[in-house]
Order: sequence, then structure tokens, then C-alpha cells
Amino acid sequence: MGTEHLLKGLPEDADLRRADSLAREIFSDVANKWALLIIEALGERTLRFGEVRGEVEGISHKMLTQNLRMLERNGLVDRTVYPTVPPRVEYTLTEPGRALRATVDALCDWTHRHLGHIEGARRSFDG
Repeated sequence: MGTEHLLKGLPEDADLRRADSLAREIFSDVANKWALLIIEALGERTLRFGEVRGEVEGISHKMLTQNLRMLERNGLVDRTVYPTVPPRVEYTLTEPGRALRATVDALCDWTHRHLGHIEGARRSFDG
């Protein structure tokens, strides 16, 4: 991984190499396409459920619900319910969620920079 020197002396819960670590569980939660796309969609905005769904093309109601709950459970998204009929629910990134968004933005930038290379490699591999 190249991070061995960073992991020395960390508590077991922080060691990504350990199958039972909290760090690996968190990593597994947020390192999925839907979570990353939701984080990117929220950005600096506050959105309602339907607005998030409109921003993340192809996500089902069920997957959006599951991922928003997981992000909320991990403290990355705040969910605010307003006492209206019908209830209005809004989602926004927390400070740790905004910090993670910087990493998601870097991953998006990397994808855009290397898209041509990856397309060529796929054509070569598949051909």
C-alpha cells in the first residue's frame, strides 16, 4: 500500500490492513460509487432527497436511501427533517464530509486527466 510507515503505532481500529478494524469498515462504506457520487453531488449545497437523486443519475430510491443513511451514520452527512406535511428532509455534508469531498474531487480530477489513457488501455486489452 505504501502507507506502512504511517500505520506503525496506530491502534488496531485504525489499521486498514486488519480485516476487523473500524478504519477498514469506514473505508469500505465510503469507497463505493454511490457514496462518492452522493458526496460529490452535495458539495457545498443542501439538497432534498429528490434533488440528490436527480444529481446522481442511475441511482435507485433504495440505494440512495441506504447510502444516505450510511453517510449519516458515519457523520459525513447531516439530515434535517422539517415538521411540515409532507415532511421536508434536507441533506448537507458535515465538516468531515466536506474534507472527504476534497479527496473525491481529486479522484474525479485524476479520472478526467487519465480517461484517454484508460480508454486506450481497455481497447488494447479487450481487442
